[in-house]
Amino acid sequence: MTTADVQALRDLLPDGRVFDDVDVLEAHRRDRAGFCPAGAPAALVRARSTEDVSVTLEWAHRNRVPVVPQGARSGLSGAANALDGCILLSLEKMDRILDIDVSEQVAVVQPGVVNGVLAAKVAEHGLFYPPDPGSRSISTIGGNVATNAGGMCCVKYGVTGDFVRGLEVVLADGRVMRTGRRTAKGVAGYDLTHLIVGSEGTLGVVTEVTVALRPAAAQPLTAVAFFPTIADAVRTVAGYLAEGYRPSVLEFMDRPTVNAVQKIADLGFPEGMAGMLLVQSDRGDAAPGDLAAFEVVARTNRASEVVVADDPAEGELLMQARRLVGDAHEHLGLTVLVDDVCVPRRNMVNLVEGLGRIAEQYQVQVLCAGHAGDGNMHPVVAFDADDAAESVRAQQAFDAIMELGLDLGGTITGEHGVGHLKRRWLGEELDEAALSTQRAIKAALDPHNILNPGRVLPE
Repeated sequence: MTTADVQALRDLLPDGRVFDDVDVLEAHRRDRAGFCPAGAPAALVRARSTEDVSVTLEWAHRNRVPVVPQGARSGLSGAANALDGCILLSLEKMDRILDIDVSEQVAVVQPGVVNGVLAAKVAEHGLFYPPDPGSRSISTIGGNVATNAGGMCCVKYGVTGDFVRGLEVVLADGRVMRTGRRTAKGVAGYDLTHLIVGSEGTLGVVTEVTVALRPAAAQPLTAVAFFPTIADAVRTVAGYLAEGYRPSVLEFMDRPTVNAVQKIADLGFPEGMAGMLLVQSDRGDAAPGDLAAFEVVARTNRASEVVVADDPAEGELLMQARRLVGDAHEHLGLTVLVDDVCVPRRNMVNLVEGLGRIAEQYQVQVLCAGHAGDGNMHPVVAFDADDAAESVRAQQAFDAIMELGLDLGGTITGEHGVGHLKRRWLGEELDEAALSTQRAIKAALDPHNILNPGRVLPE
């Protein structure tokens, strides 16, 4: 884009929408992913309406200018990073909750609404929006839709896509499309809603989301268990779920992760354990029985200690251990590269034990926490980015983790998305028929390849 191009786009939009100040562009160049390049954007459009998005995409389509949609830029795959000469299309200012329908238990929101804000607002009406990514205090519903984000409650309630009923989407050429419905059921035509969910801004730009809600759950009760080996912890997960229990949270933390958390908040956890499980039940009067059953299974599998909280407030203190993992990573004083492989639960022990071997082989730190209830682990490679040799080893370790996850029958991403970081590995996971089908869909919806080009699909 030339200066004249930027001005032409500015002339088409209301005042205060288009920015090309160097400092503003620099502040919006990247998300939170490591090892992902970020180019020099030509302009930032801060959209405030569907019309703003439509005008921007129609102009970009006509002039063959790449567009990178952005939300809060809290992603971990590089999908929101700038490309040279691109338009950054920010949806952050489209942050209104348009409707909360209590009787139908749905909400209609713009993409810039923060996840935690929506959850708090519907709770005022006795309702519950379950998808709860770790970034819920900053990540937006539009970004959650773009990556089909998950979270700690997914073991019971499912991921973002399970709650998306309908979308308003601006296509690459500026046309506005509505998909899905507000009703509880509806199968008319192809399921375009869930084609867009998880497409990371490569097929269209979401400008409105209709989500399903649930009646508010009871305040959860919490238990924590510590184990001498990772295998003991994983057997507990499998055994507890096999008995028919469906906790609202079932999380794992390995010893390096617990140690990192203990450095910033002394929670009084015992030393020497290999792994820890956190479990919650939100089944009201049935919750104490759920946790008593968990304690039995955990002790059967050699848990060295099990603590069952007597009330929700005490349980929240225990849950702080899991919520502080991100802060603990930042206090390591190292750069971190976050993965999110997902494997069958029966193979979790092979995954976590394999991480130790990878850390030793490549001489980097590897920590692991994650959603044990659904097999979605978050290995973190911690390294000194100022050490070129160590940075190379960190990338090799990351690749080894991806390969291990696939070898164990898993997937390269459970909730963070492919973006730029994992696009090469998508070609390893999908067969040629699947890849060619996805490329055909991309070409049909974005024939000039302006929407987030170079993301998701491998070259």
